[in-house]
Amino acid sequence: MPLDRLTFQGLRNLQALDVTPGPRINLITGANGSGKTSLLEGIHVLGMGRSFRARQLRHAIAHESDAMTLHARLAGDPAVTIGIRRHRDATELEMRLCGERLDRVSRLVETLPLQLINPDAFRLLEGPPAGRREFLDWGVFHVKHEFLDAWRRFRRALKHRNALLRHGRMSDASLDAWEQELVHWSGLLDGMRREWIERFLPVFEDTLRELITLPGLAVRYARGWDRKRELSDILRQARHTDHQMGFTQQGPQRAELGIRLGKRPAVEVLSRGQQKLVVSALKLAQGRLLEQLTGQTCLYLIDDLPAELDSNHRRVFCQWLERMQCQVFITSVDPDALAGLWQADTQLTMFHVEHSESGQGQLLPMDRQTS
Repeated sequence: MPLDRLTFQGLRNLQALDVTPGPRINLITGANGSGKTSLLEGIHVLGMGRSFRARQLRHAIAHESDAMTLHARLAGDPAVTIGIRRHRDATELEMRLCGERLDRVSRLVETLPLQLINPDAFRLLEGPPAGRREFLDWGVFHVKHEFLDAWRRFRRALKHRNALLRHGRMSDASLDAWEQELVHWSGLLDGMRREWIERFLPVFEDTLRELITLPGLAVRYARGWDRKRELSDILRQARHTDHQMGFTQQGPQRAELGIRLGKRPAVEVLSRGQQKLVVSALKLAQGRLLEQLTGQTCLYLIDDLPAELDSNHRRVFCQWLERMQCQVFITSVDPDALAGLWQADTQLTMFHVEHSESGQGQLLPMDRQTS
């Protein structure tokens, strides 16, 4: 279901807004610092409960405001409403779905599945494994209803084992009990992750092939412990070294998606433009697989699409977005950089962000048109 209304107040340098986005391609143009990225940030908070620009959400609140209030409506019969409020001096985020107060961000994530492609998206290749695990688990979460419960139970068992490891005197009986729990839920998590990656890889390879030709690029899943040994044996034999380290060294918490070109990590070989296309293929494939398996479409937030891409690759990228029939929000400093890239029947909804006299960004709808 696409977003058909956005109402933001107190978000960074954006003036209060109440807009009707289009169901397909939404283009937002404006000068640097005008507030284009802030608009994407607000949508991201609605779908993820957190910002992609600040670790603490209070930093996204406008300087002159005491709180930030974000509302969105998803088209449908009935429509679905999402509300977020964050007070500057509060410690918790207030979340509502169809008027009902939520206590878990996971309800937002499953209601508004979204993918972000922005200048920081390179971290998926060059950053630590945690980012790639998050990417993997996002996909599994949306197609496996039992994943979240298994993940929580695994984290609980891991937490208790780590606490025992840090304790001065470890009880073998207690370790046995929590390791048994840990092994059980680890096996379930690994099975779900493995099943998802087997379905994901053909979709990713198909998507990448149309974006760019990179023979030898491969994505490999590593479960986080020796594939030739049972986790129960590993945990038992590693108790002494894990005790010295103060944490469990092997398990699903160490899973990894290795992205390599030939025998080298892809990030060491690819140019920035090639890296952006690989990351984009990963994220587009997430949305394609989600739709194939669940019928649910993914919303895309693409900050500064033209950056790092030549005109040909911009065109191919835009063709994929058109083909997927999803809702997209794209920002660009230069409106001409995306001109002429769309099919004649593509529905474009255009906005421009201007600096007002107060110094805030004002979102102005432009004439709706087809390219």
